[in-house]
Amino acid sequence: MEKDYQHIAYAYRRSDDEGRAAPVRRPVVIVGAGPVGLATAIDLAQQGVPVVLLDDDCRLSVGSRAICFAKRTLEIFDRLGCGERIAQKGISWNVGKVFYRDDMVYSFNLLPESGHRRPAFVNLQQYYVEGYLLDRALELPNLEVRWYNKVTGMDRRADCAELTVETPGGVYTLQADYVVAADGARSEVRRLCGLESKGRTFQDRFLIADVRMQADFPTERWFWFDPPFHRNQSVLLHRQPDNVWRVDFQLGWDADPVAARLPENVIPRLKALLSDVEFQLEWVSVYTFSCQRMDKFRHGRVFFAGDAAHRVSPFGARGANSGVQDAENLAWKLKLVLDGKAPDALLDSYGAEREYAADENLLNSTRATDFITPKSAVSRTFRDAALRLSKWHEFARGLVNSGRLSRPATLLGSALNTPDSAQFGGAMVPGAPVDDAPVGVNGAAGWFSACVGNAFTGVYFCGAEAPWEALLALRDGAIGIKPLLVLGAGVAAPALDGVDIISDSEGLLARRFDASPGSYYLLRPDQHVCARWRAFDAARVREALLRATGHVIDTPTIASAPCLAH
Repeated sequence: MEKDYQHIAYAYRRSDDEGRAAPVRRPVVIVGAGPVGLATAIDLAQQGVPVVLLDDDCRLSVGSRAICFAKRTLEIFDRLGCGERIAQKGISWNVGKVFYRDDMVYSFNLLPESGHRRPAFVNLQQYYVEGYLLDRALELPNLEVRWYNKVTGMDRRADCAELTVETPGGVYTLQADYVVAADGARSEVRRLCGLESKGRTFQDRFLIADVRMQADFPTERWFWFDPPFHRNQSVLLHRQPDNVWRVDFQLGWDADPVAARLPENVIPRLKALLSDVEFQLEWVSVYTFSCQRMDKFRHGRVFFAGDAAHRVSPFGARGANSGVQDAENLAWKLKLVLDGKAPDALLDSYGAEREYAADENLLNSTRATDFITPKSAVSRTFRDAALRLSKWHEFARGLVNSGRLSRPATLLGSALNTPDSAQFGGAMVPGAPVDDAPVGVNGAAGWFSACVGNAFTGVYFCGAEAPWEALLALRDGAIGIKPLLVLGAGVAAPALDGVDIISDSEGLLARRFDASPGSYYLLRPDQHVCARWRAFDAARVREALLRATGHVIDTPTIASAPCLAH
């Protein structure tokens, strides 16, 4: 039977650190046990880094909150050991429909091609995602979750960060080599550090209602502009597991947020949408959203992630998804620096890469919000004209914006990338998250995405002959590169101990990577491409590895690489 994650109260337990005369030093302390904090903690713990996770409460989230988890996030959850559970419980969807007044004007498919392990999106209430992540976290012996541990002081020193922590048993001090602040939009760590988020708060209010009902609506995203049941406003409908549906109603800035939540005001809105369908109201919230971010995500030994670092409107599902991608970006870098295998400069790249990604999300979120909630008569006239035209004309559909749905950032200008030295086509450029494909793995059916991640991986697309000895030698460096050999149709598998052999008999993986026999890709532990060549060259691979781990290389390729904009 499924746990009732919304209502479980986790007990406070006095830790060994409380009551000590001198503070204990920990490698990593994470503040906030939401999806981002849990993902960061699991990622580090799986790599052997001892982690302490502090939360000032004793419960997971209540209500659906973040519900749309994108394909890239699901692939990260796979790597963290709970992706299958989330995908099985969640509601998969690829299709969205846009309505204007009485008409459906067009539909779209976010994953029109086959050959992917995960769908474009899975809808799953945030409390389930947090619950499954917590269950995974509690399986790991070097990850300690401390409930009712509230951070009330932060002393940022050159050699460590010192936290003052308040618990029901008293106050204690904890030192950390590094702190990850994943404590949400009202981050207490950010306040204690004297920092702030800047940006724009939109003068509009939305009502969220979770409704339990038996309805035969298809599993799609439906978005209405100015529908007959809610004139001059917008409405969004999503299906969730357990026969729960999520409805977002635009209210307008003049709406009373307290009165709008009352059942006598919510139920008539739902009846106007659902007509004769019987339903039960489960959870209601009213929100005003902001598009904001901190100037910098790294402040010495303190890193900010998720809503603590950046906030976006919910249209486009960019909040939780980008926060989990923050976690995957940071964890492998902390691991290498803690192990003494990479310089401190590698950690600066977390800020550069994720600030860039945040700017991309903020831009998309702001544009969507401006389209959904026009602020002038001219803006509304443009919006309504685009919606009318979109029913008949493809070009107009590109102007309609009901929320550009979450996509992972391609880190084109990252200093960790090695620029191409040969011509390639397709999307797998340096900085891109890897694409997936069905493959054979050591003779069994599998997926490419399951074969990469958690370590640097060298993917070699084999021809008739291959430099086996040189490829395998890269495993033995201070930072080893895991070899992955991809065999096309008609290429015989070599007899190599401890090497994963990937069969790409249909050639789909090679097409998605625009790979020819002899092509070699170097992938980061977070499954992003950092370099690629048409022919394998061990010296170039070692140089790219140094660049990808933050070591300075004084070459023209670095000097000419584009910078990530802030």
